[in-house]
Amino acid sequence: MNKKLTYILIILISLGVLPSNGQTDEEQPAAPTLLLTSINQENGFTELFWTANTEPDLAGYALYNFRNGEGYIIDSVFNPSATSYSFLNLYADERPECYVIAAFDNARNISRLSNGLCTIHAKASPDPCNNIIKITWSKYQSYPYEVVRYEIMASENGGPFLLAGQAGSEETAFSLDNITDGSRYDFIIKAVLENGQSSSSNLTSAVASLTTPPQWINADYATVTDDDEIELSFHIDPLSDIDTFALERRSGFSGPFQQISQFTGNDMKPLAYTDRSASPDEIYFYRLSAVICKQNAATSNTASNLHLTLTNTGNEIILKWNRYRQWRGSVSSYTILADKGNGFESEATTGSADTIFSVSIPDIMYELNKEEICFRIRADETDNPFGITGEAFSGIVCTTIEEVVTVPNIFTPDGDGINDFFRPVITFTPSEYRLIIADRRRDTLFETRDYTESWDGTAGGSPAPQGVVMWYLRMTTSSGKIIDRTGTLTIVRR
Repeated sequence: MNKKLTYILIILISLGVLPSNGQTDEEQPAAPTLLLTSINQENGFTELFWTANTEPDLAGYALYNFRNGEGYIIDSVFNPSATSYSFLNLYADERPECYVIAAFDNARNISRLSNGLCTIHAKASPDPCNNIIKITWSKYQSYPYEVVRYEIMASENGGPFLLAGQAGSEETAFSLDNITDGSRYDFIIKAVLENGQSSSSNLTSAVASLTTPPQWINADYATVTDDDEIELSFHIDPLSDIDTFALERRSGFSGPFQQISQFTGNDMKPLAYTDRSASPDEIYFYRLSAVICKQNAATSNTASNLHLTLTNTGNEIILKWNRYRQWRGSVSSYTILADKGNGFESEATTGSADTIFSVSIPDIMYELNKEEICFRIRADETDNPFGITGEAFSGIVCTTIEEVVTVPNIFTPDGDGINDFFRPVITFTPSEYRLIIADRRRDTLFETRDYTESWDGTAGGSPAPQGVVMWYLRMTTSSGKIIDRTGTLTIVRR
């Protein structure tokens, strides 16, 4: 590098840039020592300071800098008593700039190059992941004076520069915390030297950008659709500026959560997602987390789907389900919804601790207008701290109610309150119905087209005599099947 600069000096002399008095003196002047490089913050100029040379035939100094491995002349100072130089360097904000100087005399003799010194180049960058501003800088060369420490001077929104911190002589980074979102911070790095002087860096600036994680994420519900998919909803703290969220799922009551989706963009509306890969026979747990600098944080409460099972014993239907987990509030109740042919309607309500419910088939069989009955469970939330009322549904389970027709063969209409009325017992609601009761002479004693109407044992207002009568039954089931039955009925009066 010194050879390059010497070569440049030779060219400058040959071009007459350096003066000559025609003497044949060939003795080199003594090489100056470059004492300090610094950037003046008042005008942005780079300043160079060096030792005085008192040789009587000294003509001045040549100043150079290195850029991309090449040496370039800055200027020639034709003043032998000069010990400083100031100039505007347009690249000072982009990189550190390194300098050397040489002395020349009136006979165009050139000294060896001085030691090299570089300006300090500083750069400030906001780090929203850690809510800090990070300042880095290039090291100042410790010659001829050692660096004692670095001082980080900071100014907020154009205010005075104050000491924000210190760093050791081998350190090149500093983090400023306790910053205010949106404030502009200006920084200057000062290398404090052992002789009490200091070298100042360029002025660097950054605007604080704080990450505001959500204070809460509410899992509103996990509800099973008619297609056995699981719909999820989450409310997110609207004061947060995080816009990336990760949805995780776990199968069963233990084991790790696995990410199944990621979302970007938060417009403060509920975040909705449908899990189409869910199995209708599994219990899943879901949670949503804010993603801050590739790390999950501020995780919601979990949401677990309701899994409903049904057992038909022939006389009753037994429904079982798992407890809903885990609202920020609590489960107020479970509602059993039944579809008997007209859509789902409330059948019963149980307490928050209940997970089983039985339905008597004889109690509901007359309400059916289709072959099967279907059920689902709804869980309702109460006391949510954010005023969000959750509502979660289980999947749908169904069972077929067998179309059974039972006709008694003994009838005792004697007014004792026992077996005083005759009616076929059926386990469904017929779409068409006709019942005829006749005596042995085939005279009609009773006829109805209302399946809920019973015979009280009278004919024309008078009690029918004891003995055997005949009945004829014709009806159409809800599935369209026609049932024709005939039989006999014995009337007994005590």
